[in-house]
Amino acid sequence: MNVPAAMDRFEPGVVTRAELAQALNMALFAGLLERVPTGRAYTEDVVREGARVQFDHGALRTVRWPHCGALPPGEAAFTRILRPLGYRLNGTYPLDRIKMTGRSYAHLDAPEHIAQFFVSELHPERFSAEFQQAVTDVVGSSVDPLTPQAVAWLAELERDAALPLADACALLPVLVRCFDRQHMTPRLSDYQTLRAESAEMAWIATEGNAFNHATDRVADVFAVADAQRALGRPIKERVEVSKSGRVKQTAFQADPVVRVFRGDDGTEARREVPGSFYEFITRDTYVDEETGRVALDLGFDAGNATGIFKMTAAA
Repeated sequence: MNVPAAMDRFEPGVVTRAELAQALNMALFAGLLERVPTGRAYTEDVVREGARVQFDHGALRTVRWPHCGALPPGEAAFTRILRPLGYRLNGTYPLDRIKMTGRSYAHLDAPEHIAQFFVSELHPERFSAEFQQAVTDVVGSSVDPLTPQAVAWLAELERDAALPLADACALLPVLVRCFDRQHMTPRLSDYQTLRAESAEMAWIATEGNAFNHATDRVADVFAVADAQRALGRPIKERVEVSKSGRVKQTAFQADPVVRVFRGDDGTEARREVPGSFYEFITRDTYVDEETGRVALDLGFDAGNATGIFKMTAAA
């Protein structure tokens, strides 16, 4: 992975918010590659060619619902982490077709070089009463992995924009654990109810708040898509292009995973379901009207995001 050049300058014994954000991104990216064989095979190809991945953004899904157990509802469970790390809201994207809202967060210190987060919230109130009850049944058992000590460290990080090395090393694995499933094994009947109305909520039922996908920023997404298709990898049929024409995205189909469900009679059942996936993006530059500076378009597009989200509905 390309590491921001700013990381070459450091103070011994001190970890800045940018360094900790980069470390978290790298850990989450590595975790995704462990779960996504197709993305791992692509990354191994990149390494063999002597190149590196430019990690553009990671995405995760949340549920904006008052019955989330010990977790704050929706994206609040993650903004309490992202803000101390130096992230700020960069855009809001209504995903009305799938009854969700997406928000992007970019890093203040190196927005073009430290990966963004794309955090989406599902709105259960827009679905049936049966669906809403299934959501409560699934996420109502959620625990909060963020310990009181971690909360204290995050407050210090937000205040000082840095932490002592030992504290940062202790905080990092706690933050990584936040990007996982925090609720109990779902009932198969609840999963089927959710899947009937929302492939996205069904995905959350099995995968929780794990990285839904990680994205490599490439020079030509069309060429990458053609090359991956020629290798026989399950790449999306078409590239999604933003309304501005500057942001172009495509992705592999989600790799299947086997997950355990609880039966209503207390027995266990195993089913193959969509897991996480790997995405590609090309970002063009534009001239900022206020400053006259040429900048990379770090925005997203609601249409693009809705199309990309379908990668976990294939199974």
